[in-house]
Amino acid sequence: MTENIISADTASAQRGVIETRQVSIDGQLLQVAIRHGDGRGPPLLLFNGIGANWELAKPFLDALTGTTAVIFDVPGVGGSPRPAWPYRPSTLARLAAELVAELGYAEVDVAGVSWGGGIAQQFAHQFPKRCRRLVLAATAPGFTMVPASPSVLWKMATPRRYTDKGYMKSIAADIYGGAFRDDPSLIGRHAAAMHGARSMGYFYQLLAMTGWTSLPWLWSLPQPTLILMGRDDPLVPPINGQIMASLIPNAELHLIDDGHLFMVTRPAETAGLIEAFLADESRQATSSTLLSRTTSYLRDLVPTSAGGHQKP
Repeated sequence: MTENIISADTASAQRGVIETRQVSIDGQLLQVAIRHGDGRGPPLLLFNGIGANWELAKPFLDALTGTTAVIFDVPGVGGSPRPAWPYRPSTLARLAAELVAELGYAEVDVAGVSWGGGIAQQFAHQFPKRCRRLVLAATAPGFTMVPASPSVLWKMATPRRYTDKGYMKSIAADIYGGAFRDDPSLIGRHAAAMHGARSMGYFYQLLAMTGWTSLPWLWSLPQPTLILMGRDDPLVPPINGQIMASLIPNAELHLIDDGHLFMVTRPAETAGLIEAFLADESRQATSSTLLSRTTSYLRDLVPTSAGGHQKP
């Protein structure tokens, strides 16, 4: 552990400290990390990418200023034991809702990265009264996404990059793009934080998303939503963010000049964007009808000088 990570046995609510603990929810043990903030707003519940232990999100957690953040290892990954049976996104959303209730929070802001962005969408849909705002980073609406190239998808098919650091270094630029193309030291630091990816746990994560899509109900999400996409993302092409921004009623798209892992390579910039979004009191939950969102989506397909929802 690094010096600003402490266990629950010695935990305090000191701002900026990351506390780790194990929590049992319905018989499932979860490795949980809590980054203590100033307590002024709801905590940020963060869902990580596929095969990723919570420590991979530490650069982003450290870059937060006042926000309390909660992240946990998905069952079968990192410090969370493998579940007895495979699960669906709805199962993980319920597990997360019970976790935040166990931690004493009635309402949370929710963020999801890549694979975790699907779980974040599911949580916002399944528990709209518990989710105040939604942040979707480098993610897509499930199997209906505009896919990466076959060569990139093939390299993501197994957890080998998490267990073989040499292999990770050889493919990182191809699958993550952005800063990983130019700075080999980033690859080494990222690989050093990887641990605990297990074949069956990874398979369960792949299986969970099989056939899952949010497209039929994105129009119904009432939460103000920030969508962050990397301009050079080989894994999740940024057009997926444009599609989601067109369908979610109160969504804003922001493109970042980086690749898939901009939350790791540009943690201060990403944390600043997210905290500004969470603190903006002018943003309120809205609702819409399927017809109105379909009309808006078709209108956004036609190029305009205003550029739709997208921000530079």
